[in-house]
Amino acid sequence: MKRTISNVQLGKQGITENFIFSLKNHFKNSEIIRISVLKSARKNKLHVKEFSEEILKNLGKNYTSKIIGFVIVLKKWRKARE
Repeated sequence: MKRTISNVQLGKQGITENFIFSLKNHFKNSEIIRISVLKSARKNKLHVKEFSEEILKNLGKNYTSKIIGFVIVLKKWRKARE
């Protein structure tokens, strides 16, 4: 699989079932997803960390995240991470 990166925006509705569903669809074609947390969704950087934890909880153990500013970078692995 080619190493492709998808860009997604997280808006004021926050993390919904549809948002998680769309992330799973993006991972069918991409290995990495960059989620930009828009101003309408966040209050501070701690809020971005909470979003990241909630997304990982919904996706499962095959995913890891990294926070760079107000961007959450998600990576999918073949095997589950601890």
